[in-house]
Amino acid sequence: QVQLVESGGGLVQAGGSLRLSCAASGLTFSTYAMGWFRQAPGKEREFVAAISTFGGSINYADSVKGRFTISRDNAKNTVYLQMNDLKPEDTAVYYCAARLGSLSSQGGRYGYWGQGTQVTVSS
Repeated sequence: QVQLVESGGGLVQAGGSLRLSCAASGLTFSTYAMGWFRQAPGKEREFVAAISTFGGSINYADSVKGRFTISRDNAKNTVYLQMNDLKPEDTAVYYCAARLGSLSSQGGRYGYWGQGTQVTVSS
């Protein structure tokens, strides 16, 4: 049974930082591209960042480029999202997702999802 468990969310002031983690189990982690998505209240889910199986390819949404960094540790079956210079518009539930094969910015191409972790940025 595949499980993705996010952690690290919370309440932070604008300009602050958070580091999200997503621990994966039940899959051969190094064969899965990993992605982070977010959904704010009343809005559609949107792509944040994705990383290929061994980290050689990375994509970011334009809205987070230069502020967020995605990374992975295949020995720990974990993907991370370091979020710096957070803004109120970053407030959302953040989800990690796993896709067998190459990375994608399209959520529909990911087969496994975590339960999400809330990130709230106050102004």
